[in-house]
Amino acid sequence: MSMRYVKFGSSGIKVSPIAFGLGFRQQRSLKEAQRIIEYAIDLGVNLFDCANNYSLTATRKSEEVLGTVLEKRRDDILITSKVNTPTGNGPNDRGTSRFHILREIDNSLRRLRTDHLDIYLLHAYDPDTTLDETLRAMDDLVTTGKVRYIGCCNFAAWQVCKALWTADNLKADPLICVQNPYNLLDRRLENEMFGLIRDQGLGSMAYSPLANGRLTNLGDIDVLDDSKTHSVVTKLSQIASKIDKTMAQIALNWVLCHNDITVAIAGFDTIQQVDDNLSALDWSLDKVDYDLLDKVSS
Repeated sequence: MSMRYVKFGSSGIKVSPIAFGLGFRQQRSLKEAQRIIEYAIDLGVNLFDCANNYSLTATRKSEEVLGTVLEKRRDDILITSKVNTPTGNGPNDRGTSRFHILREIDNSLRRLRTDHLDIYLLHAYDPDTTLDETLRAMDDLVTTGKVRYIGCCNFAAWQVCKALWTADNLKADPLICVQNPYNLLDRRLENEMFGLIRDQGLGSMAYSPLANGRLTNLGDIDVLDDSKTHSVVTKLSQIASKIDKTMAQIALNWVLCHNDITVAIAGFDTIQQVDDNLSALDWSLDKVDYDLLDKVSS
């Protein structure tokens, strides 16, 4: 398969439609985690999604693991990381204050063994810090070269709009992307965010495209948590049997069929999962199957 890259919002960078999510995975060893990352890079995955609180093995943070393979591959990939979530018990060990942002960027860069992040994301909206303070600090990181672009994660549409307005008023670097959950069981982005994405030319990263695994296995159908989930998984299984694709491939393909989604973030625990998920890219759901999933999940 030859990777097809897509433009990331209104920025000049191009990314693989599936990003490697390094959030709270549990690979068996550092060596295995490194092997899976390198395999994904060799297949053309060029966007890796981290955060300063994610772990990849039982003893190592995701940033540390990715950092071990960057020495020879840094120019091949784009890295995101995030700031806001607690990193300790102190009163300033969280949030998006200038203090916390400037401290955590250096910690992330140290763990990643690099001198810059490609995209630095505000991990959540911080009601205790003004957007002026947060965006001035993020703009300083762009100016100094520690960060190339900035974005946000888990913001509501009105919060994204407010951040864009604030950055414009400050003449600071604007957000270029949003990252939020989106899948067949969680379509809230369609209410307001998709319209904002189109209007402002933002890139979008859909995390949990497989609903934390609930969309991947019909064998778990008896323990699914509600009737909607049961109906969606049943329909996925039926379509998978008909077109000879896995449920995961179909669920990912459905997410990426939406023009407002730039990237789906997938977690890879094995080489087989890398192959399986990337195989969602070289075909498209036909309209009949797409409409069936659209109806059962709405």
